Amino acid sequence: MSAEVDVLLQEAKESIEAAQNYRSELQQRLNGLSQARTQVRGSSGQARDALQRHFSELQAAASRLLSERLSALLAEVDAIEADSVKPLDECQSLIEHGVGQADELLREGEAALRCGLGEKEDKLGSFTKKAVHIQLDSLPEVPALVDVPCVSAQLDDSLLVVLRDRVSRLGSVASHPPVQIEELQERPGSILVRWCKVDEDFAAADYRLQHRRSSGGRSQYEDAYIGRDCEFLVLHLDPHADYLFRVSARGEGRTEWSPWSVPQTGYTTLAPHEWCPGSEGYILSSRRNIALRSDSSHTRCPVLYSNAPTYFCGQTLTFKLSAAGPMDRRDSLGVCVDSRGGTESLQRDQAVCISTNGAVFVNGKEMTNQLPAVALGSAVTFDMEVVNLFPVGNADPGEGGHFKLRVTIGSGSREVVFDWLVEQTVDCLFFGCSFLHSGWKVLVF
Repeated sequence: MSAEVDVLLQEAKESIEAAQNYRSELQQRLNGLSQARTQVRGSSGQARDALQRHFSELQAAASRLLSERLSALLAEVDAIEADSVKPLDECQSLIEHGVGQADELLREGEAALRCGLGEKEDKLGSFTKKAVHIQLDSLPEVPALVDVPCVSAQLDDSLLVVLRDRVSRLGSVASHPPVQIEELQERPGSILVRWCKVDEDFAAADYRLQHRRSSGGRSQYEDAYIGRDCEFLVLHLDPHADYLFRVSARGEGRTEWSPWSVPQTGYTTLAPHEWCPGSEGYILSSRRNIALRSDSSHTRCPVLYSNAPTYFCGQTLTFKLSAAGPMDRRDSLGVCVDSRGGTESLQRDQAVCISTNGAVFVNGKEMTNQLPAVALGSAVTFDMEVVNLFPVGNADPGEGGHFKLRVTIGSGSREVVFDWLVEQTVDCLFFGCSFLHSGWKVLVF
């Protein structure tokens, strides 16, 4: 009986655990629905605000432009009216003055006719002289109506047709942006961002990637990349800090950018690659990820190592040459198990490297395969993956076995692949460089 009870108890515990997991999964889905609803409502509100703000600005600008044009046209009418009425007013004054003189002459003539015989001769003589003086046969010329302005306004309704057509195509509303972030992959002190098109009908000419620190309060998005690629490595990020990333696209022949993708949060737990400070013959940048070979007075070629073994298998290590000096076959860029001092080059055991002339060295031996020579702007990449362990006898692999790594070194458009045997199991590796001559400047990431 107790065995049956134990079975029932076990089944009950399993059912309770399953119910708890089921409830937890449902709760997570409810949280996901809540976030989705918040995104829909929040983005809809932002879209409404953007539309209302844009059209309000357009209405204000259009009203201002129309008012300015109306004022200019009314000013032209006023100027034509003023210039045309002035000579008419002068002519009217002249005629009115003549009418006054004629009225006065009429009164004098009528008075001369009514006066007595004794005064009539004098009155008539004076009247005749005044009539001759006034020149009653001289009349001012009044312009014909066809000779004076007839002001009119010419208004073209085609603007309204064009405006109606342009306004009908102004703006658009999209439920989804044409491009979304596909993957955020942590790298040492950086994040590799990949994105893809989700609207196959959208012909993208360029992409624009922005990022900002999510806990920065008032921090603003900054452009990280503009170009045709669908991935970009964002450098100079602080470990264990959240960053927001978003991307947009620009269509062929267009100047405006598409709506932004849904922001994605990413972070890196990996410390950034740094060169070891205080190394003789090298000057480092403030972030210690750029090294400049500054002193060529030494006859030996000192090796500059990383500050710590921060390169892990499965990652891509990149050396970017932003300045170049004279080549020497002892120059090297590579990865090593330790940071032993007193060496002139990484062309030694427990190291793999490439020389500036393109020669590849494995544990100090030159390979027959060769890569293009390193020059200004070159990028050299190292990729490694664990193949297996080869124990020697019954020895502990960590003590005396051979650890096999598959190494891929890329330079330019070529790469070499080979297996590298190291004497002990390693979780992480150092990187380093050496240049005999000054002028070389290398960024590591």
